[in-house]
Amino acid sequence: MQLSDKIKHTIRDVHDYPKPGIIFKDITPVLSDPVLMHEIAGQLKQDFQGQKLDAIAAVEARGFIFGSILAHELGCRFIPIRKAGKLPYKVRRKEYDLEYGTACIEVHEDAIQSGWRVLVQDDLLATGGTAGAAAALIESFGATVAGFSFIINLSFLPGYSLLKERFGVDPHFLTEY
Repeated sequence: MQLSDKIKHTIRDVHDYPKPGIIFKDITPVLSDPVLMHEIAGQLKQDFQGQKLDAIAAVEARGFIFGSILAHELGCRFIPIRKAGKLPYKVRRKEYDLEYGTACIEVHEDAIQSGWRVLVQDDLLATGGTAGAAAALIESFGATVAGFSFIINLSFLPGYSLLKERFGVDPHFLTEY
């Protein structure tokens, strides 16, 4: 079975979460499968090892899981991008729209250096709002958004095309719906 199919087979759909009409793609069953997680880590490493990345910037909370694994596998820095009010030091922030509301993310003001090549990692690409906000934060430091990596792409939503158009890179994903 292909990795994409293994991931799809393991993900749990939760209907009407976080609000009616939304089908939430729950990755926690994936996280509880050590063999599948090892395979995902290996595939992500293979897909990005030749890109000369300075850092992986991952979005709270599920992006942290895959972002920290990928940063470890590639031997580069891990940068947490958190929800507003969660970081203890001086921050840069970016507000953005979600498919079901608005949000704000922050990063420490000393987390990224000008000229760095940074990959944005999150678990799921939907409208592109969260990843786009993370990328805008990265660019605000004078760094380059080297790419986007997701476990899941919801291809019926505009996130892929919006990120590609705005940042000039094809978002990478392991499976799609």
